[in-house]
Amino acid sequence: MVAPRRDPFDKQIQNRNPLSNVGFKFTLARFPKIDFFSTSANLPGLTLGVAQGANYWKELPLAGTRLTFEDLTLDFIVDENLVNYLTVHNWMRGLGFPESIQDFVDLVTDEENTIDMDLQYTDGTLIVLNNQFNSVSRVKFRGLFPISLSGLQFDSKQTDYETLSATVTFKYTLFDIETVSRTTT
Repeated sequence: MVAPRRDPFDKQIQNRNPLSNVGFKFTLARFPKIDFFSTSANLPGLTLGVAQGANYWKELPLAGTRLTFEDLTLDFIVDENLVNYLTVHNWMRGLGFPESIQDFVDLVTDEENTIDMDLQYTDGTLIVLNNQFNSVSRVKFRGLFPISLSGLQFDSKQTDYETLSATVTFKYTLFDIETVSRTTT
Protein backbone atom coordinates (compact mmCIF):
# COMPACT_ATOMS: atom_id res chain seq x y z
CA MET A 1 0.00 0.00 0.00
CA VAL A 2 1.36 3.39 -0.98
CA ALA A 3 1.14 6.19 1.56
CA PRO A 4 -0.86 9.19 0.37
CA ARG A 5 1.29 12.02 -0.87
CA ARG A 6 1.28 15.04 1.47
CA ASP A 7 1.04 18.52 0.11
CA PRO A 8 3.95 20.61 1.50
CA PHE A 9 1.59 23.59 1.80
CA ASP A 10 -0.66 21.78 4.31
CA LYS A 11 1.48 23.09 7.17
CA GLN A 12 1.67 26.67 5.92
CA ILE A 13 -0.15 29.52 7.63
CA GLN A 14 -3.52 29.93 5.95
CA ASN A 15 -4.35 33.39 7.30
CA ARG A 16 -1.63 35.64 5.92
CA ASN A 17 -2.94 38.87 7.43
CA PRO A 18 -0.24 40.49 9.57
CA LEU A 19 -0.95 41.43 13.17
CA SER A 20 -1.66 45.13 13.59
CA ASN A 21 0.10 47.14 16.28
CA VAL A 22 -2.97 49.32 16.96
CA GLY A 23 -5.36 46.55 18.01
CA PHE A 24 -5.22 46.00 21.77
CA LYS A 25 -6.93 46.71 25.09
CA PHE A 26 -5.53 46.46 28.60
CA THR A 27 -7.40 45.84 31.85
CA LEU A 28 -6.49 45.28 35.50
CA ALA A 29 -8.57 42.88 37.60
CA ARG A 30 -8.28 44.87 40.84
CA PHE A 31 -9.16 48.13 39.13
CA PRO A 32 -11.93 47.21 36.66
CA LYS A 33 -13.17 50.80 36.21
CA ILE A 34 -9.74 52.00 35.13
CA ASP A 35 -9.04 51.24 31.49
CA PHE A 36 -5.95 53.46 31.42
CA PHE A 37 -6.68 54.99 27.97
CA SER A 38 -3.82 52.82 26.74
CA THR A 39 -1.85 54.15 23.80
CA SER A 40 0.85 51.48 23.71
CA ALA A 41 1.67 48.24 25.44
CA ASN A 42 4.25 45.57 24.92
CA LEU A 43 3.99 41.82 24.88
CA PRO A 44 7.11 41.16 26.94
CA GLY A 45 9.84 38.95 25.61
CA LEU A 46 11.33 36.06 27.51
CA THR A 47 14.76 34.51 27.69
CA LEU A 48 15.61 30.92 28.49
CA GLY A 49 18.81 30.47 30.43
CA VAL A 50 21.55 28.32 28.96
CA ALA A 51 23.54 25.64 30.79
CA GLN A 52 26.96 24.50 29.65
CA GLY A 53 27.43 20.77 29.11
CA ALA A 54 30.90 19.34 29.47
CA ASN A 55 32.45 17.72 26.43
CA TYR A 56 36.00 16.57 25.73
CA TRP A 57 36.53 19.18 22.98
CA LYS A 58 34.37 22.09 24.04
CA GLU A 59 31.47 23.08 26.22
CA LEU A 60 28.09 22.54 24.59
CA PRO A 61 25.13 24.86 25.17
CA LEU A 62 22.13 23.06 26.64
CA ALA A 63 18.63 24.37 27.22
CA GLY A 64 18.38 25.78 30.72
CA THR A 65 15.49 25.60 33.12
CA ARG A 66 15.01 29.22 34.15
CA LEU A 67 12.98 31.76 32.21
CA THR A 68 13.50 35.50 32.56
CA PHE A 69 10.56 37.72 31.62
CA GLU A 70 10.92 41.27 30.36
CA ASP A 71 8.90 44.00 32.08
CA LEU A 72 5.40 44.95 30.96
CA THR A 73 5.31 48.61 29.91
CA LEU A 74 2.13 50.54 29.31
CA ASP A 75 1.74 54.09 27.99
CA PHE A 76 -1.59 55.74 28.73
CA ILE A 77 -3.35 59.06 28.31
CA VAL A 78 -4.01 60.62 31.71
CA ASP A 79 -7.65 61.51 32.30
CA GLU A 80 -8.32 65.10 33.39
CA ASN A 81 -9.18 64.07 36.97
CA LEU A 82 -5.94 62.04 37.16
CA VAL A 83 -7.92 58.96 38.23
CA ASN A 84 -5.85 56.47 36.25
CA TYR A 85 -2.56 58.17 37.16
CA LEU A 86 -3.43 58.36 40.87
CA THR A 87 -4.50 54.72 40.90
CA VAL A 88 -0.96 53.66 40.01
CA HIS A 89 0.60 56.42 42.11
CA ASN A 90 -1.30 55.41 45.26
CA TRP A 91 -0.62 51.73 44.61
CA MET A 92 3.11 52.42 44.44
CA ARG A 93 2.96 54.61 47.56
CA GLY A 94 1.27 51.76 49.39
CA LEU A 95 3.97 49.31 48.30
CA GLY A 96 6.78 51.68 49.23
CA PHE A 97 5.10 53.24 52.34
CA PRO A 98 7.07 56.51 52.18
CA GLU A 99 5.37 58.12 55.18
CA SER A 100 4.54 55.20 57.43
CA ILE A 101 3.66 51.53 57.47
CA GLN A 102 0.01 52.68 57.45
CA ASP A 103 0.37 53.36 53.70
CA PHE A 104 0.97 49.63 53.16
CA VAL A 105 -1.75 48.60 55.63
CA ASP A 106 -4.25 50.77 53.73
CA LEU A 107 -3.22 49.09 50.46
CA VAL A 108 -3.74 45.53 51.71
CA THR A 109 -6.91 46.11 53.75
CA ASP A 110 -10.12 44.95 52.07
CA GLU A 111 -13.73 46.16 52.44
CA GLU A 112 -14.31 43.97 55.53
CA ASN A 113 -11.31 45.63 57.21
CA THR A 114 -9.20 42.47 57.10
CA ILE A 115 -5.64 42.39 55.85
CA ASP A 116 -5.17 40.47 52.60
CA MET A 117 -1.54 40.40 51.44
CA ASP A 118 -2.67 39.44 47.92
CA LEU A 119 -4.09 42.97 47.48
CA GLN A 120 -0.60 44.31 46.77
CA TYR A 121 -0.77 42.43 43.46
CA THR A 122 -3.36 42.14 40.73
CA ASP A 123 -3.83 40.25 37.50
CA GLY A 124 -4.00 42.05 34.18
CA THR A 125 -5.06 41.16 30.66
CA LEU A 126 -3.73 42.44 27.37
CA ILE A 127 -6.36 41.69 24.74
CA VAL A 128 -4.91 41.39 21.24
CA LEU A 129 -7.25 42.38 18.42
CA ASN A 130 -7.15 41.43 14.74
CA ASN A 131 -7.45 43.83 11.81
CA GLN A 132 -11.23 43.95 12.30
CA PHE A 133 -10.81 44.69 16.04
CA ASN A 134 -12.04 41.27 17.16
CA SER A 135 -10.24 39.55 20.04
CA VAL A 136 -7.82 36.88 18.89
CA SER A 137 -5.72 36.37 22.03
CA ARG A 138 -5.66 37.22 25.69
CA VAL A 139 -2.34 37.63 27.45
CA LYS A 140 -3.05 37.08 31.14
CA PHE A 141 -0.46 38.46 33.54
CA ARG A 142 -0.37 37.06 37.06
CA GLY A 143 0.84 38.92 40.12
CA LEU A 144 1.33 42.36 38.56
CA PHE A 145 2.71 45.25 40.57
CA PRO A 146 4.05 48.62 39.36
CA ILE A 147 7.75 49.42 39.67
CA SER A 148 7.89 52.70 37.76
CA LEU A 149 5.53 55.55 36.93
CA SER A 150 6.67 58.48 34.81
CA GLY A 151 6.10 62.07 35.79
CA LEU A 152 3.81 64.53 34.03
CA GLN A 153 5.24 67.57 32.24
CA PHE A 154 3.01 70.64 32.28
CA ASP A 155 3.98 73.49 29.95
CA SER A 156 2.05 76.78 29.73
CA LYS A 157 4.15 77.88 26.74
CA GLN A 158 2.40 75.39 24.47
CA THR A 159 0.11 77.02 21.93
CA ASP A 160 -1.74 73.85 20.98
CA TYR A 161 -3.74 71.60 23.24
CA GLU A 162 -1.91 68.35 23.93
CA THR A 163 -2.99 65.44 26.06
CA LEU A 164 -0.65 64.28 28.80
CA SER A 165 0.59 60.73 28.76
CA ALA A 166 2.35 58.63 31.34
CA THR A 167 4.25 55.37 31.32
CA VAL A 168 3.91 52.64 33.93
CA THR A 169 6.21 49.62 34.15
CA PHE A 170 5.07 46.41 35.83
CA LYS A 171 6.79 43.30 37.14
CA TYR A 172 4.74 40.12 37.29
CA THR A 173 5.05 36.45 38.12
CA LEU A 174 4.07 34.87 34.81
CA PHE A 175 1.99 35.41 31.71
CA ASP A 176 -0.10 33.00 29.65
CA ILE A 177 -1.31 33.53 26.09
CA GLU A 178 -4.76 32.16 25.34
CA THR A 179 -6.27 31.97 21.86
CA VAL A 180 -9.76 33.47 21.83
CA SER A 181 -11.01 32.39 18.43
CA ARG A 182 -9.95 29.29 16.60
CA THR A 183 -8.03 30.50 13.56
CA THR A 184 -6.35 28.51 10.85
CA THR A 185 -2.62 28.32 11.43
